[in-house]
Amino acid sequence: MRIERKIKDYLVFSGSSILDALKQINDNKSRIVFVVQDNGVLIGAVSDGDVRRWMTQTDVFDLNLPVDQVMNCDFVCRPVVEPHALIAQHFDFKRDIIPLVDEQGRFVALSRRSEASFHLGNFLISDQGPTFTIAEVGNNHNGDFELAKELVDLAVEANADCVKFQMRDLATLYSNQGKKAEAGYDLGSQYTLDLLNKFQLKNDQLCQIFDYCKHRGILPLCTPWDLVSVNVLNEYGLEGFKVASADLTNFELLEALAKTGKPLICSTGMSSDAEIRSSVGLLHRLGVQFALLHCNSTYPTPFKDVNLSYLPRLKQLAGTMVGYSGHERGFAVPLAAVALGARIVEKHFTIDRNMEGNDHKVSLLPEEFAEMVRQIRNVEEAMGQGETRELTQGELINRENLAKSLVINCDLTRGQMVKRSMIIVKSPGQGLQPNRIDELVGKEAQRDFKAGDFFFESDITPQVAKKKHYTFSRPYGIPVRFHDYRSLIEDMRIDFVEFHLSYHDLDVKLADYFTGPQRIGFAVHSPELFASDHILDLASGDVGYLAHSIVELKRTVAVADQLRSYFPATRKPVLVLNAGGWSPQVFFPVEARAVLYERVASALGKVDLSQVQLAIQTMPPFPWHFGGQSYHNLFIDPDEIVDFCNRTGHKICLDISHSMMACNYYHWDFSEFLKKVLPYAIHLHVVDAKGVDGEGVQIGKGDVDFAMLRDRMNEYVPGVQFIPEVWQGHKNKGEGFWSALSYLEKIGL
Repeated sequence: MRIERKIKDYLVFSGSSILDALKQINDNKSRIVFVVQDNGVLIGAVSDGDVRRWMTQTDVFDLNLPVDQVMNCDFVCRPVVEPHALIAQHFDFKRDIIPLVDEQGRFVALSRRSEASFHLGNFLISDQGPTFTIAEVGNNHNGDFELAKELVDLAVEANADCVKFQMRDLATLYSNQGKKAEAGYDLGSQYTLDLLNKFQLKNDQLCQIFDYCKHRGILPLCTPWDLVSVNVLNEYGLEGFKVASADLTNFELLEALAKTGKPLICSTGMSSDAEIRSSVGLLHRLGVQFALLHCNSTYPTPFKDVNLSYLPRLKQLAGTMVGYSGHERGFAVPLAAVALGARIVEKHFTIDRNMEGNDHKVSLLPEEFAEMVRQIRNVEEAMGQGETRELTQGELINRENLAKSLVINCDLTRGQMVKRSMIIVKSPGQGLQPNRIDELVGKEAQRDFKAGDFFFESDITPQVAKKKHYTFSRPYGIPVRFHDYRSLIEDMRIDFVEFHLSYHDLDVKLADYFTGPQRIGFAVHSPELFASDHILDLASGDVGYLAHSIVELKRTVAVADQLRSYFPATRKPVLVLNAGGWSPQVFFPVEARAVLYERVASALGKVDLSQVQLAIQTMPPFPWHFGGQSYHNLFIDPDEIVDFCNRTGHKICLDISHSMMACNYYHWDFSEFLKKVLPYAIHLHVVDAKGVDGEGVQIGKGDVDFAMLRDRMNEYVPGVQFIPEVWQGHKNKGEGFWSALSYLEKIGL
C-alpha cells in the first residue's frame, strides 16, 4: 500500500458536469474520481461503472448534468491518520483506491493498493518510489568494532539509506565446524574460511552496531548465512533480511526467513534462470514480500559479464520489484540499472580498497558512494513519467524566444475569412505554432487584425471574454508593461496595475506613455535581469557584483518614485523585488544561508526605500534564468522568511506559484506554509504551479488548492491586493489574465 498526497487528478467539485468527471477518470486511468464540496469535504465517489449504470437507466442522457446525480454516496473512506495496516484491511477484489480524509472530512490523500511494494523500516520500497541504497559493509570492518562504527558514520554522511552487515555461525555453517581450513578444502574455500575466522565480529557486537545504526538514523540490515543467525537476527528485531546469492536456492533458509513475516531482499548471483524461477515460486507460495537483485558473483565483475539487459527479464520472473547488487568497479553500472528499473542498489563499502579481504577490492570509498547516491537521484529525476511528452517550463520560455509563429501579412476586419495567402511564418514564437495553419485557414476572424499581428489559440477556439469589472473582496490588478498598459486596461474598472519592468524600461521617458494623471493605482516589479547578463543579487559575496546590484535597485526605486506623479491614487507603491541568493550548481548548505540573509539586509540598508513599500518576493527552489535553471537559497523556507521579516521589518510579496513549488520540492504542507508567511505579505501574486519548476501555470491547471488558498487569504490577509501572474497571460490582449480572474471570481476570492 502507498499513500499519495497529489490528488488533483482524482477529484471533481460538486456541481461539475458528468463530462468533467469522465474526463478526470480518463486522465487518471484509475476508473474513479471523488466528489468534494467547495470546502474540500468529500461527499461522493464516481466510478466508470456508476456512469455506465446511469446511462442505461436514465431517460435524459445529458453529460452536462451535475456529477452529483450519478455519484455514489455509499463509499469507503478512512482517516488519513489511521495506521496503514488498518487502512489496508478495506481493500478488496474491486477496491484498490481508498480516499483519505482529515478530521474535518476533507479529501487530503488517497491510499493505493500496491502488491509489489513493501515497507522496510520507514522506507516504502516501490516501483514509484526512490531507489533504496544499501552500503554493504559485510565484513569490511575486518573484525574491528570501532571501524564498523566508523563505517556506519561514513555511510550516513554518504546519504545511504541502509548499511548492511553479515552474520555467520561458523560452527553450523561449515562441515568442519568452522575451524581453520583443512587440507581437503580447495584454495578458494581455504582463503574464505581463514578470513572469516580472522575477521568475524561476535553476535553481540553486531547487535551493538545495529543499535548504533538506529542511533545515527540509518536502517541496519544483515545477511544471515545460516539458521542460527536467522534466529539471532529475528530475536534482535531487524526490519527485514538480505539473502545472499549463495542462498537463493537454499529453500530451508528461505522457509525459515519467510516464517518471520519480514520482507526479503534476495540476490540472484550464481543462479540460473530456472533456479531463479523455482525460488520465486517458493517465495510466492510462502506469501513473503520480497525483491530480487540482479547480481554477478564475480569479484570484480568484468563489465562484459554484468548483463544488465537481464533486469527486465528478472522483473518478469519475479512479478515484484527488482534491484541491482554490483561487484564491478565504479558506479556507472548501478546508474544504468536505475534507468532500467532497479529500485534497490547495493554496493560494497570500505575506507581502503587495499585492506585485506576480497570485498575491499570491489568496494566504493565513502566519497564515491556519496557521488553514486547523488547521481542516482539525478537519474531518477531525469526518468520522468514516460507516458507523455510535455513541454517543460524552460522549453516554453525558449520556444517563445526561438521558435516561429503564424503571423498575418495584411489588415483584416472582424468577420472576414482567414485565407492561406494571408498567413506567413515569422519569429519569435509568441503566437500559434506553424503546424496549426490548417486549423486556422477558413476561420472567421474574431477580431480586427493589422499586418504583422500574431495569431493565437483564441483565433481557433474562442477563449474567456474580458469583463469590464470583476468582483473580489480585495483590490485586484494585472501585470503590464509600459507598451501594453493602455490596451490591457481599456474599458476596464480595475484597481491597479503592476508594472513589470525590463532593464530597458529604466531608461525610457514616462511622458511617452502617460499624458496625465491616471485613475488607478500601481505597483512595480523590479527587473531581475540587467544589461550584460547581470542578475540582481543582493546576497552576492562578490563586492563589485553586489555594488552593481545596489546601483540597479536604486535606479528601479527612482522609476517607481517618478511613476507616482502619473498615478496619484497610490501614495507609496509596492515594489516587488527578487532579492537574490541563487547559485548556479547546487544549493548552499543551510548553515551558510544566515550570512546571505545578512548581506541582503545590509544591501537594502544602503537604498532609500522611503517612497516605496518593499515587498521581497518568495522564491522557488529552481528559478529560470535565460531558459535554464539555477538553485535558489533565500526566501523559500517559511521559518527563514518569518525570521527575516521580524528582524528587519521588511515585508513580502507572496508568490503562490513559487511557494507551491517549494512546498512540492521540500514536501511541506502548503496550508501550514501559508499560515506562517501570509501575515507578512503586503502584495500577492496569485497563480498556479505544477511540480517543482512548473511556474506560472494557468490558475486551476496545477497543484494549488485554490479553495484552501481563498480561506487562508481571507483569514490572514483580508484586503491585501493581488494580481494573477499567469505566465504569458498578456498574450492576445490579456486572454490569460481574463481566464484567471474569471476562475478566481467564481471561487469567491
